Amino acid sequence: MEKSKSDTVPVFYIERAKVEGVMGKMKTERFFHDLAETFRAMSDPTRTKIIYALCLENELCVHDIAAIIETTNSAISHQLRILRNMKLVKYNKVGRVAYYSLDDIHINNLFAEGLRHVEEK
Repeated sequence: MEKSKSDTVPVFYIERAKVEGVMGKMKTERFFHDLAETFRAMSDPTRTKIIYALCLENELCVHDIAAIIETTNSAISHQLRILRNMKLVKYNKVGRVAYYSLDDIHINNLFAEGLRHVEEK
């Protein structure tokens, strides 16, 4: 038995090399917080529908997303603001209309993996 870094929790392990190898590769607390926030942002059904729509059609405006999801422009704007703050979507303004798209290919890939997971159950 050894003590953890905090010296408050005893550490037991079977394979020390594996434990030390993984511990050496662990990310910071901030990293895991940001990762959890990304998944939390995707945990809302309306936001999930928005991301799905943007996976199917590269760029959509608030009015079109609201029509697809059958809700109000206000509700969509609110959810898009959350997704934008989490850097999951971005927008391009053309005149007075903002067109939203996924922030990068990683969001598309992450979402596609989630879809495959659910479809294969």
